[in-house]
Amino acid sequence: MTTMTETSARFREFKMPDVGEGLTEAEILKWFVQPGDTVTDGQVVCEVETAKAAVELPIPFDGVVHELRFPEGTTVDVGQVIIAIDVAPGSGDAPAPAAAAPVQEPAAEPEAEAEPKGRTPVLVGYGVAESSTKRRPRKGSAAAPEAAAAAAAVQAELNGHGAPAAPTPAPAPAVPVQGGRPLAKPPVRKLAKDLGIDLATVVPTGKDGIITREDVHAAAAPAAPEAPAAVASPVVPAPAVAEAPAVVSDSARETRIPVKGVRKAIAQAMVGSAFTAPHVTEFVTVDVTRTMKLVAELKEDKDMAGVRVNPLLIIAKALLVAIKRNPEVNAAWDEANQEIVQKHYVNLGIAAATPRGLIVPNIKDAHDKTLPQLAEALGELVATARDGKTSPAAMAGGTVTITNVGVFGVDTGTPILNPGESAILAVGAIKLQPWVHKGKVKPRQVTTLALSFDHRLVDGELGSKVLADVAAILEQPKRLITWA
Repeated sequence: MTTMTETSARFREFKMPDVGEGLTEAEILKWFVQPGDTVTDGQVVCEVETAKAAVELPIPFDGVVHELRFPEGTTVDVGQVIIAIDVAPGSGDAPAPAAAAPVQEPAAEPEAEAEPKGRTPVLVGYGVAESSTKRRPRKGSAAAPEAAAAAAAVQAELNGHGAPAAPTPAPAPAVPVQGGRPLAKPPVRKLAKDLGIDLATVVPTGKDGIITREDVHAAAAPAAPEAPAAVASPVVPAPAVAEAPAVVSDSARETRIPVKGVRKAIAQAMVGSAFTAPHVTEFVTVDVTRTMKLVAELKEDKDMAGVRVNPLLIIAKALLVAIKRNPEVNAAWDEANQEIVQKHYVNLGIAAATPRGLIVPNIKDAHDKTLPQLAEALGELVATARDGKTSPAAMAGGTVTITNVGVFGVDTGTPILNPGESAILAVGAIKLQPWVHKGKVKPRQVTTLALSFDHRLVDGELGSKVLADVAAILEQPKRLITWA
């Protein structure tokens, strides 16, 4: 057995899992472990943020943390190794440098032991997408990528149980090229161009000799005296120019914030929705005094004890009843097959503002829930969103959405549809206003509702009926009983 095989069997690598749903990268928000820490199967080692949400990643095996491959704040592609675990601590010292020579042998791939064939690790709350993109293998020996990965693992071990060592002035290996160009992904090429780095001078460390972001950062970093091994950092920090969350210009008159994560996903989704689905928005102003009285009564009801009762609960129930009376509004447009897909269930989305941006988790099968069950689901949804723990699965499969802009004191708006949904209801602020009630002008609790819908799916008549039903229920909440 070669030294490479022994080393590979001792050190197991955990890759950024397949995030599914068309997502290909995630940002490492926080590490919960450091080199030298003992971990067990299922223990959460880090928190990452995708374009959907923040998700905690559990490690799938026992051992001692050997190396963290990326610092916090780094955006990592799916499939890249993020942490190495020593699964046999105390079994002996790392191999000497000379033992790493036979890396070009087409030895058996050790990663096959770490992950069963045909199985891809996934994030918490995900399933592996059927349409997950796979990279086309490059020309050449089939064992080359595996050998390169194994060589990187050994080199990391030889560098002193820490992050990979930066390139030294020693004679560097030739940079692999394809068609006369160094191998690098387009984002890496752009990064090199922005930093003024010639890729031909960069020593690659990625699989198949591909130049990575870290390679470019290392080439851009100024030479520094070698630090003693005892104080070496377990994670190599990237240059501030690449990892800073915001860049302030010299004149301090502008701040540039990188568009990534949830904000990037919001931008793409809203542009796609606005320029794909023909939006129509209708408005109605309604007296909700009786609804506010019902909310006050429900707060004192023992059957509602332990759950949060507010106007949004009654509005959500009103929308569900309106959909039951007008089921055609609950549909989706299938562009590929040129079909309208009517949904016989309602996954009710609730737009939630979080520190990471707007997210729209949904309550699964909301149409089947009683009022107390709906109140409990709303409470859990809001609490989870505030804590930043909403799973991607909770944001998938929505059919219609409510956005409560009234909490900001806004009267109403023209909401953009959540992609793939047929309608979204905006609820404005509830204010005491003069209102004609029973022939007299009286102060009443009034709000304005706005319903945006996809005009390919929903005609004006249907949209008007849905909005009118919601308004009628909020004006006379007893219709929740007679119409349900």
